[in-house]
Amino acid sequence: MNLLKSLAAVSSLTMLSRVLGFVRDTIIARTFGAGVASDAFVVAFKLPNLLRRIFAEGAFSQAFVPILAEYKTQQGEEATRTFLAYVAGLLSLVLALVTLLGILAAPWIVWISAPGFADDAERFDLTTDLLRVTFPYILLISLSSLVGAVLNTWNRFSVPAFVPTLLNVSMIVFAVWLAPFFDPPIMALGWAVLVGGLAQLLWQLPALKRVGMLVLPRLSLRDTGVWRVLKQMGPAIFGVSVSQISLIINTIFASFLVAGSVSWMYYADRLMELPSGVLGVALGTILLPALAKTYASADRDEYSKLLDWGLRLCFLLALPCTLALAIIAEPLVVSLFQYGKFTAFDALMAERALIAYSVGLLPLILVKILAPGFYAQQNIKTPVRIAIVSLLATQAMNALFVFVFELQHAGLALSISLAGCLNAGLLYWQLCRKRIYMPQLGWLKFLGKLLLAVAVMVGVLLLVMEQMPAWAEGDMFWRLLRLGVLVASGALAYFAMLALLGFRPRDFARRAVR
Repeated sequence: MNLLKSLAAVSSLTMLSRVLGFVRDTIIARTFGAGVASDAFVVAFKLPNLLRRIFAEGAFSQAFVPILAEYKTQQGEEATRTFLAYVAGLLSLVLALVTLLGILAAPWIVWISAPGFADDAERFDLTTDLLRVTFPYILLISLSSLVGAVLNTWNRFSVPAFVPTLLNVSMIVFAVWLAPFFDPPIMALGWAVLVGGLAQLLWQLPALKRVGMLVLPRLSLRDTGVWRVLKQMGPAIFGVSVSQISLIINTIFASFLVAGSVSWMYYADRLMELPSGVLGVALGTILLPALAKTYASADRDEYSKLLDWGLRLCFLLALPCTLALAIIAEPLVVSLFQYGKFTAFDALMAERALIAYSVGLLPLILVKILAPGFYAQQNIKTPVRIAIVSLLATQAMNALFVFVFELQHAGLALSISLAGCLNAGLLYWQLCRKRIYMPQLGWLKFLGKLLLAVAVMVGVLLLVMEQMPAWAEGDMFWRLLRLGVLVASGALAYFAMLALLGFRPRDFARRAVR
C-alpha cells in the first residue's frame, strides 16, 4: 500500500470531519455565544475527552499498536484474535469502572478541574449535570479507538478516519433541532456527545468483521500479551497524562479569568485542530503501525527512512499552515464565529488566542511524527521524561505570562505553544542521539526551496487581505466566500511555487509494510 495515498485518504476524511466541526462550532457559537452555558459545556466535554486521550488514543494506542503489529507479523491470525479479545475485555472492564466513578464523583471533578466555577452556583451545577451526561462517552469512544487501532494496523485507514464526522453530525442535529426541547438548551449538546460516541463505535464493527478481527471481549489476566500491554501502559499513561494535566491546569487558570476565557481558548483551539488533525493526526495514524511493522521485521534502515519521509512531509505541509494561521487569524475567527451572541469582542479575544496557538502548530505536528519513533520500538520512557520537562516549562510560562506580563488567556495559549517547541526539539535530539533517526541527504536544499515558497505565499496572503473590505461586513455566505478566496489564493501561490521549484508528488511516495 502506498503510504502517500493512505495519507491523502486519511487527511481528506479528517478534513471532512474538521469542516463539519467548524459548522458545528459556528452553530454552537451563534446559539449559545461565549458565556456561562458555553463555558460549562466546554469544561464538561473536555474532561471525558481528556480521559479518552489518556486511555484510548494516547497511552493505550502507544502500548497496544506495536504489540498488535508484532502478533500480526510473527504469531498468526488465531493468536492475534485471542490477544485482541483479552485486551478488549480488560479495556471494557476498566473503562466501565472509570465511567461509573466519574458519574458519581462529578461535583468533585468539576470543583478540582474548574475551581473558579465554585463561586457561581448556576455555572457549577450546570457543568456537573453536563459532565454526568457526557462521561459515558469515554467508554464508547475508547472502544471505538480500539477498533480503529486494529483497522489501522491492517492498513484499513479510511473507516477510522471517517467516524469523527458522526460526532459532529450528532451535535449539529441536537443543536439545531433538539435544543429547544431541553432545559436548559445546552443540555442537548451533552446528549449529542453520548449519541455520537455510540455511533462511532457501531460504524466500525462491520469493517472489523471484514478483516476477521471481530471478537467477543474476554477477560484473562494471565495472558502474556495482555501483561505486556499493561506494562507498557504504565509509563504511557503517565506520559500522556502529563500533557493532559497541562491542559487541565490551563483550564484552571482560565476559570479564574473573565467569563468567556475558556470559550475563547476553545474556539481558537478548534481552528488549530484543522491543520493539526488533517496533518498531524493523519501522519501519526499512518506512521505508528508502519514503523511498528518495520521494527518487527528488523529493518532499521527503512525505519529511519520512514521517519525522514514523515518529517519532510510535515515541513512541506505544516510550515505554510503555521504562518498562514497567524496571518489570517482575524478573517478566520470573524468569518466562522462572529454571529448572533458571539460578539466582536469575543472574536478579538479568540483571535489573540489563535495567534498565540499558531506558534506551536509546527512543533505540535512534529511531535506526532517524532514520538511514534519511540513508541513503535516499545520505548515509552523517553517521551515520558520529555513530556515532564514540557509540563514544568508550560506551568512556569503560565505564571509568567498571566501574572507578570498580564497576557491573560492568550498567555496560556502561548505557553502551550512554546512548550510544544521544547517537546519537539528534545524528541528530535534523542532520536538522533540514539541513532534511531539519521537524516537523509538533501535537507538544506529542501528547506531552502520550502522557505522561498512560503515567502511567496505570505506575500500573496497580505496582498489579497489588503484588497478585502472589513471582515465583519456582510452575511455568513459573503464572509465565507471572501475567506475561501483568501485561502485559495495562498494555497495556489504556495503549491505553484513548489511546482516551479521541482517538487512532485511522486517524490514523496512510499510503500507500507504489510
